[in-house]
Amino acid sequence: MKLINPDNPVTSAWLAEQGYRLDPHPYLSGAFEARKLLERLPIRKDPLHSLTSGYNGGIFNGPKFRRVYLDDPEQSVAFLGSTDMMEADFSWLPRLARTVADGLPFLEVREGMTLVSCSGTVGRMAYARPDMTGFWSSQHVMKIVPDKERVEPGYLYAFLASRYGNSLITGSAYGAIVQHIEPHHIADIGVPRFDHALEEQIHDLIQEAAQLRASYQVGVVDATADLFTSAGLPELVDFQWHKRPRDLGFSVSGLNATSLRALNFSPRAREILDKLRSVPHRTLGEVCEGGTLSRGNRFTRVDSDPEHGVQLIGQRQGFWLRPQGRWVTLPGRGATALMESDETILVASRGTLGENEVYCRPILVTGKSLRYAYSEDFLQVVPGCSEMTGAYLFALFRSEAGFRLFRSMSTGGKQQDIHADLRKDLPVPLCTPADRARIAEKVRQAYRERDLADDKEDEALRLLDEAVREAAR
Repeated sequence: MKLINPDNPVTSAWLAEQGYRLDPHPYLSGAFEARKLLERLPIRKDPLHSLTSGYNGGIFNGPKFRRVYLDDPEQSVAFLGSTDMMEADFSWLPRLARTVADGLPFLEVREGMTLVSCSGTVGRMAYARPDMTGFWSSQHVMKIVPDKERVEPGYLYAFLASRYGNSLITGSAYGAIVQHIEPHHIADIGVPRFDHALEEQIHDLIQEAAQLRASYQVGVVDATADLFTSAGLPELVDFQWHKRPRDLGFSVSGLNATSLRALNFSPRAREILDKLRSVPHRTLGEVCEGGTLSRGNRFTRVDSDPEHGVQLIGQRQGFWLRPQGRWVTLPGRGATALMESDETILVASRGTLGENEVYCRPILVTGKSLRYAYSEDFLQVVPGCSEMTGAYLFALFRSEAGFRLFRSMSTGGKQQDIHADLRKDLPVPLCTPADRARIAEKVRQAYRERDLADDKEDEALRLLDEAVREAAR
């Protein structure tokens, strides 16, 4: 239960300012507390709308429109929803038909924009990094386009993403079941202005973080391409699943009690299997002998606070740049069972077969992500032999070929799982030791850059917070 801060209680003046709105959200969200603090600052505060430019004044979302999705990159554009913009890896975004996108040019994402979720879970934010240029976004993503002559883009994002700006945005939400915000709700937010050197320093940190995250994306994609090229399978670098003939009218012989499900014998998946088996390889079961190849342990969730608990990450949030989860206490043996070892691969192993679902997508637990606990819905993959590393396996698993193979191993009814026997037979190409080391290092370097990006963003927010506190004294 949220309680009001006794040092800053709700007053009748607050009620009057809100038009005597009596629902508790504006007062308990921290919005008024942040606004009153900012009002006390003896420095200039510019209305947000005075610092933006472009379509609709530079603060806008978009209309509802008919979505037409395509698979051909030449005929489509990457498409961001309000959750997709939180992803670390944009390789799997849905693609909107270019004919639709061309009719909505203002929905194109450009570097330096601040993106805000404005429907559903309101107030999630992302800074448009270089590799997001040319993406399109849905009407559920509000864009804030900075006027670079008046404000540094990174500084504006840092303020809006800070606890001050974010509470003002979320405090403007309306709606009962589905929350919303509109451009005019946030247009008058006062943005505190500090000396140019500080604002530029904060901007530089945010911009460096964006560059590092773009470099992370390039790094993991390059590692996957390097693996298949080094294994002598360049045709799997850009495997076009949907351009293959559909799995209709095929026959299979030599079946046994392992599976009778047609999906498990998909001709398109068998094509990938045959290619992987045509080069030196070991099965995943052999690679993980002495390691781990199983689902996580179930445990009772006991809510906790950050000082005494650990953040539990589920399947959806595990793929975000900055994963978010509930804080829980992990009792006894569960505490060690759910904290992963370095370079553990977690494959989302419970879900449905929708094309844009995370089911069968992998994440690598390393660096900062080691501080989290993970739900039992992930398949844990830890190599048990010294010649294979988690970073190397991740380069294979994150590929389109690896994803389709795991999907073809599905078992279950509504909620799918990855077949315990079939996954053991997945072929892992044996590149040369030098190739494996180089590929693994590319993945590790990508994750080091991703963690460094988090550090730089955190430093930018810290500098802003210190400046606001200092000015409020």
